[in-house]
Amino acid sequence: MSARSDRLPVVLLHGWPVTEEHWRHLLPLLDQAGFTTVPITLPGLGAIPDQRPSFRKADLAHWLRDVLARRGITRFALIGHDWGATVAVFLAAELASAVTALVVEEEILPGIDIDIPAPGRDHYPTWHGPFNRAAGLAERLVPGREAAYYGVFLQQSAGPAGLDPATMRSYVDAYSARGVLEAGLGYYRTRSEDLSDVQVLVTNQVATPVLAIGGRFALGSAVADGARPIARDVTSLVLDDSGHYPLEQEPEPGGRAVVQFLRRHSSTTAARGR
Repeated sequence: MSARSDRLPVVLLHGWPVTEEHWRHLLPLLDQAGFTTVPITLPGLGAIPDQRPSFRKADLAHWLRDVLARRGITRFALIGHDWGATVAVFLAAELASAVTALVVEEEILPGIDIDIPAPGRDHYPTWHGPFNRAAGLAERLVPGREAAYYGVFLQQSAGPAGLDPATMRSYVDAYSARGVLEAGLGYYRTRSEDLSDVQVLVTNQVATPVLAIGGRFALGSAVADGARPIARDVTSLVLDDSGHYPLEQEPEPGGRAVVQFLRRHSSTTAARGR
């Protein structure tokens, strides 16, 4: 279904291991501000995909491009969290003249070497990447222990403020469904291809304006520092009480900043080179 022509579509892509519930506070704010919200779940992120796709992020950007084209969405803003942000960056690079603005929430693209500042480096877990990439390890250890595996990551990555308990349970339940573990691991096991693709972005920077949002108890200012090698125009926002989920942990200041940023850039779609 096509978005209303008088309301700019905003495409939202959540990351791992959360669901569209991550956007529960932001969606009504965007709607009230006059945008059409288009939340999309990337294959395998909390739901088993219909077919087994390539989890290479550039390939997922092509998948998303085709989904939006079928819906008649040709001009839009992008908001991505975690892996959703990496896919959003690749799509913005490919469709520079179509994407008015890009919000990157709590993500540093593969191969971008940026130090996480304190206090985030003392809170944000780093064990999950190597664990998820190790062939066969998670498949042997996680089944039957999903509550511990996902629960520990969500608890640690959220920082001192934590997550809403009911929402956290819904995330664990979604990722505990049969087949979801293996699909989610696919995002971590295309690292060599992702590294190669990100290097192309470093050479041909994204022209779309970027709002880089970090939580102080997670990636913090490293989100903006990590975006600058691959994007020409980066605005930084660090939310002081958040971990890895700032748009649900501090929805009011985060939502206001997103709305203001999207409004500022909603009319700027002049053709931009990559």
